[in-house]
Amino acid sequence: MDAQVILVDVNAKMVAAWREVFVDNPEVIVVHGSMTDQATSAWVSPTNSKGMMDGGLDGVIKKFLGPKIQTRVQSEIARLYQGTMPLGYATCVATGAPKPPWLISTPTMVGRSDDVSDTLNVALACAAAFQMVQMQNVASPGSIGSVALPGLGANTGKVPVEICADLMWTAYNLVRSQEFKSFHDMRVALESELGALGNDASTPAPVVAKAPSAPGVKGPFFPPKGPVMPPKGPVVPPKAVGGVVPKPKPLADFDDTE
Repeated sequence: MDAQVILVDVNAKMVAAWREVFVDNPEVIVVHGSMTDQATSAWVSPTNSKGMMDGGLDGVIKKFLGPKIQTRVQSEIARLYQGTMPLGYATCVATGAPKPPWLISTPTMVGRSDDVSDTLNVALACAAAFQMVQMQNVASPGSIGSVALPGLGANTGKVPVEICADLMWTAYNLVRSQEFKSFHDMRVALESELGALGNDASTPAPVVAKAPSAPGVKGPFFPPKGPVMPPKGPVVPPKAVGGVVPKPKPLADFDDTE
């Protein structure tokens, strides 16, 4: 990671969680303050898959940079992703303003106000933002020398600050230590990393072997369990025919032809 990373949030609890988790990463600057006060090359804005900047930090940035910034973000989403940006991907657009010259948008959720507290979306969004910085600097060397990120998903997405900090730390160290050619490659590596850490959301369910299906029958065939038992309860006598119940014949009445 060539760019200087600044983590900034107005939430004091988010800042405290970052300072604890990133204690061994002194190169990362943690700031208690507003994103709009950061004179960095790029800001990272957590958004939704459609790039609707009408709430949370998205809304603050839209108000600061003007409504045209949403048009630019959505135009880039339309160009790259046919109008819907997948989780684990990002866009980078020129703002036309001196502060910041670049805006990176990455979805933490699909809809506008999804609860993502039980997902890996924070890690996907954070890693995608850093991957976008790397890709932008390859396309235009030195264009992003510093980047500011907020607590991704910790506001609208309802992710607890401690979990948010842990997931952002994982994403940061992954992209810092490896280079990826695409968002897809980055996402595969991140999901592998989180799976190795025992994250339930990325651990596949065990496969249970099934017996072959019977011909012409859908689904697995399960043989009956245990021995076949005779029917329980009393033997029901034969029904009356014409109002008369037939009596059993004495054994002496049977001959060899019956």
